[in-house]
Amino acid sequence: MRRSAADSLLELDETPEAGVAREVLEETGIHVEVDELTGVYKNTTRGIVALVFRCKPSGGTERTSDESTAVSWLTPDEVSERMAEVYAIRLLDALDGNGPHVRSHDGKQLIPAG
Repeated sequence: MRRSAADSLLELDETPEAGVAREVLEETGIHVEVDELTGVYKNTTRGIVALVFRCKPSGGTERTSDESTAVSWLTPDEVSERMAEVYAIRLLDALDGNGPHVRSHDGKQLIPAG
C-alpha cells in the first residue's frame, strides 16, 4: 500500500482501530484485524500526528480505489528501497515488535530524538 490508513481521518464516532479497518478496506479491498499500535509519527511541518497499527489480513479481494494506485505486499528490503524514509520507517517499526515507537519528521527526513 502506498498510502497508509494512518494518513486518513477518523469519523467522530469511531475508534482509531475501527477507522484503520475501514480505511484499509475502502482503499485496498482487504479486510483486516487490527493487532496493536506500533508507532506515533509527528509531521512537524504540517502539524499532523499519525497513529500506525499492525494489522493482519482477514479476507477481501485486493483492488485499487480513488485513494490508491496499487496494492502490493512488500518485503522489508523492498519497503526500504521503494518508499521515502518517513513512510518506510512506519512499516519497518511495525515489523520489529519493539514499539510503540515515537518519531518526528519534517515530511522528508526523520528528526533525531532529543
